[in-house]
Amino acid sequence: MEPQEHDPVVSKLREWDAQAVAEVIEFRGETTVVVPREHFRRAAEYLASEPWLAFTFLSDITVVDRFPLEPRFEVNYQLLSLDLRKRLRVKVRVPGNDAVMPSIVAVWPTANWHERESFDLMGIRFEGHPDLSRILMPDDWEGYPLRKDYPVEGYR
Repeated sequence: MEPQEHDPVVSKLREWDAQAVAEVIEFRGETTVVVPREHFRRAAEYLASEPWLAFTFLSDITVVDRFPLEPRFEVNYQLLSLDLRKRLRVKVRVPGNDAVMPSIVAVWPTANWHERESFDLMGIRFEGHPDLSRILMPDDWEGYPLRKDYPVEGYR
């Protein structure tokens, strides 16, 4: 029994665009949909605006550094549909030599601060962000302190 065949959210997303679903991961009752970076912005707009789905709440964005593996980064979006009473994780894999994602501030305004934090601590650039600047570290800080290859004592 394949979980992606029985999850109505995944089925709806696949009906809309099969290329937007690269992989489905079910673990302990949580569904993660892996979306290729080039389809992510459109998929986010669809998930937020499709009345039957209504994933209108973005609760968090987290980044996993898989160094030295490639693709190096995994950007995880935690979504909530209050209408469906369902959570969904959308994961996008990003290569280390091109750590750029499309901004989704226009889709979910709460992404503003989450994207800035991901930029500040992990170095993920969000194209189209209205103010992609440091939020936690000083403006003159060099590097991204949560990356696995960042020196423990910092740069000297």
